[in-house]
Amino acid sequence: MIRIRKNDTVMIIKGRDRGKTGRVMKILPQEMRAIIEGRNLIKKHSRKSQRNPQGGIIQMESPIQLSNLMPVCHKCNKPARVGSIIEKDGKKLRVCNKCKEALA
Repeated sequence: MIRIRKNDTVMIIKGRDRGKTGRVMKILPQEMRAIIEGRNLIKKHSRKSQRNPQGGIIQMESPIQLSNLMPVCHKCNKPARVGSIIEKDGKKLRVCNKCKEALA
């Protein structure tokens, strides 16, 4: 089960960007990876084309394994494990396991 969603604020817990936070731009569920805004940057060499008339080296975000990410709780302001609670109206919520605050 994927506990991270688009637009969540996450902290990277492994790799060269360890300890940094960012917003999830895209989730790749088949590959169990996510693309984080401004993190895990790679340099891609591109040839001149109509789409990119100048060519050259482009810096872009690379996907990160979901197991290397933890959602950040807005109340605790720390990375938190995610639990789930079913409300009385039958709605399922993701919550921080430390403070039981709902994640956005």
